[in-house]
Amino acid sequence: MHLVTVDGTPRPWVGALAGTHVVDLAAAAQAAGGGPAPALATMLDLVRAGAAGLAAARAALAHAQTALGRDAAGAERQGLARPRNQVRLLAPIPRPAKNIVCLGRNYAEHAAERGSAAPTIPVYFTKPHTTVIGPEAEIIYHRCTQQLDYEVELAVVIGAGGRNIPKERALSHVFGYTIMNDVTARDLQKAHTQWFKGKSLDTFGPLGPAIVTADEVPDPQRLRVTLRVNGQVRQSAGTDTMLFDVVTCIAVLSEGLTLEPGDLIATGTPAGVGAATDGLLKVGDVVEAEVTGFGVLRNTVVADRG
Repeated sequence: MHLVTVDGTPRPWVGALAGTHVVDLAAAAQAAGGGPAPALATMLDLVRAGAAGLAAARAALAHAQTALGRDAAGAERQGLARPRNQVRLLAPIPRPAKNIVCLGRNYAEHAAERGSAAPTIPVYFTKPHTTVIGPEAEIIYHRCTQQLDYEVELAVVIGAGGRNIPKERALSHVFGYTIMNDVTARDLQKAHTQWFKGKSLDTFGPLGPAIVTADEVPDPQRLRVTLRVNGQVRQSAGTDTMLFDVVTCIAVLSEGLTLEPGDLIATGTPAGVGAATDGLLKVGDVVEAEVTGFGVLRNTVVADRG
């Protein structure tokens, strides 16, 4: 499934992409005779519900797809689904429960282009949840920076929590995957001699457009991450070239540290960032981040109006 969070009234709702439509999973579950579906109220509720939540989501999606196939207009009138072009998607998890954990220098060529040696163990840092925005939302070019950059990344959504997770079981703890753009103020990153400040300004964590459930990604090391600015490819690499694969990222991070459902791990960016190619972002630039089969995370850079 490709799961999304839709900006709705009176509150956002959890959907699943179904061709030209977005299915309202809670409405579809209720229409199927299951009554209220608390596990489908928010994306975090769904993730925390585990296998039972996924089963409820799949059953609701199947019911809605049958209704759409029989009479799409009727399914829309029942509130089971809405056309994709009539909804606004938010980040799949609009407010993660904890800070987002990110990997630094997890592709050798990116480490080299930034003048650093390839690390021998995973290098972690965090971004706060206040950075998160969704697809088509605006990246603010804050007045406190003059060097705005992009970084496309495969992001892992933790499902089953745990501590000291062994590599051989790491993928069983994954709920799904999404796309993240680790937007960075390079001058702040350098001035503060660490990564948190330069990567943590508001809007610096575009996320989405969907969470692709783990069953649709049998091997996260057989994907391609790509980033375009105004249609021009700036980054493109296979996830098989990560220095530390997804299972290693999870296993090492969980050593003595409890991972919880809904935690996000962004797995690093490949070569081609703006700071290394004289291609830093400007106001008006359209940035498109993509992972194989996940859709496109598109955002526009705007001037700081605050």
